[in-house]
Amino acid sequence: MLLIRCFTALLLVMSTFANANELVLERAPERTYDIVIESGYLNVGVYRDFPPYSYEKDGKPVGVDIDIGKRIAEGLGVEFRIHWIIPDETLEDDLRNNVWKGHYLAKRRIADVMMRVPYDKQYAYMRDSTGEVINDQVVMFGPYHQEQWQIAYDPNDIDSVGTMAVFQYHPIGVEIDTLPETYLTSAFGGRLRDKTHHFANIGQAFQAMEAGEVSAVMGMRAEIDHELGIHSEHGFVAASNGFPGMGKQVWDVGMAVKHTHRQLGYAIEEIVDRMVREGEMAEIFERHGLRYSMPGFYEEILNDVDEDS
Repeated sequence: MLLIRCFTALLLVMSTFANANELVLERAPERTYDIVIESGYLNVGVYRDFPPYSYEKDGKPVGVDIDIGKRIAEGLGVEFRIHWIIPDETLEDDLRNNVWKGHYLAKRRIADVMMRVPYDKQYAYMRDSTGEVINDQVVMFGPYHQEQWQIAYDPNDIDSVGTMAVFQYHPIGVEIDTLPETYLTSAFGGRLRDKTHHFANIGQAFQAMEAGEVSAVMGMRAEIDHELGIHSEHGFVAASNGFPGMGKQVWDVGMAVKHTHRQLGYAIEEIVDRMVREGEMAEIFERHGLRYSMPGFYEEILNDVDEDS
């Protein structure tokens, strides 16, 4: 009887260890600053197929965020490793799947830092219907770029884009499921809806403009600049108009880490801060043929410094 009880107890202990190991395997790894440095590499999360920020060319990862990620890894003294992100339905989903919890199909596949996250305090502390902070599992930090909406047009079709009213008469291309799509199909009482053409991405929209199917394209400025460079022989022009009735037209872009990995975030932020202040960040954008705008976060700080001096 005693032998049976001992054997049963052993089975229970083994089962407990097995269950514990299974739970560990189901959790995202804790890659704190010390673990990252000791491991010798940094997993940098960037969006897949998202030119000019992060994409593949001739089988190699290229883009602005790729170069910045490599520079961050270099500053930490570790190897750069890419963590491709396939966008989910919302940014909250992307943060959960890639920063703090991991996708339910691959919870051990996680990024140490995620690029191209809006740096916005209102968004960072946004609460759900119960009053809980939605993004309490991540820390958003390190603004490195200011992005904005932009229109490019074909001067052979449109003399100029002084106001959005011209798109009551001229077709304009836009990427599906984006804020510009919502804006163009709903603003001004829907008067631009019939002239709005929908495409899978900005590249396809530019191809349509090249083919004469649309007279203009609206997207993020870096995307527009990138495509203007690709289609430079066609003489397409960047417009300088604003967007009446649109919400946020200019925003800072930063990064995110898991909330328990703040020390890693501080180390990365120090590297990025130096890149922004010393002009290295602007040089990266210029190498890719893009205009660079310093984040509003820095404009406020540097203006205060100038006034004090």
